[in-house]
Amino acid sequence: MLGGREVLHDVDLTVRAGELVGLIGPNGAGKTTVLRAVLALIPARAGTVTLGGAPAERRRGSVGYVPQRHEFAWDFPLSVEKAVMSGRVHRIGWLRRPGAADRAAVDEALERVDLTGLRHRPIGELSGGQRQRVLVARALALRPGLLLLDEPFTGLDVPTQDLLTALFARLREEGTALLMTTHDLPAAADACTRLCLLNRTVVADAAPGGLRDPEVWLRTFGVTRTDQLLHSLGVQR
Repeated sequence: MLGGREVLHDVDLTVRAGELVGLIGPNGAGKTTVLRAVLALIPARAGTVTLGGAPAERRRGSVGYVPQRHEFAWDFPLSVEKAVMSGRVHRIGWLRRPGAADRAAVDEALERVDLTGLRHRPIGELSGGQRQRVLVARALALRPGLLLLDEPFTGLDVPTQDLLTALFARLREEGTALLMTTHDLPAAADACTRLCLLNRTVVADAAPGGLRDPEVWLRTFGVTRTDQLLHSLGVQR
């Protein structure tokens, strides 16, 4: 529920270790709301959200979240390293100093997104691609079992897209579960193990190769058979 209005209903979705699930749907379909519900930031009128069999609110420390770039305060006077360390605040505690394990986690996260050389740079001086890598590193500093990604490729140059795509593939191989919202449908079809088509409810959920029926895309996006969406996906009209 948002502002007393029902945004989602009958959403049944499971993301398993080693999966990259693409959450696909039009604007206003409820994709970001799903991510926030997993983070227990939005109350549910009915149903449950569990992480590893436990209620989501008890396991938030095992979930990494990469928000859309405009949601982060880039004018705040932080270095890259401190911005990434801020992802561990709930584990460290608000009034405690980072320990050796926290610094090691941040070092590892910076290395994974190729930002070690920029660790002391103010975040306000970063390019768009570098900022996105900071947000990913901030989430990875938790060493999460589940990584939530909200439109991680929007507005990125090709090298940054390639770096993140390769990183997400490695995380999958390591057993991390990933749930990603995206508008880049061809890229999602290539990178994701499953696609969940969402428009306030789950319209379809299958491996990309199992979503060849144009009707599920038409129902999800409310388009006609002549729309270029089906052509871009190679779906038979």
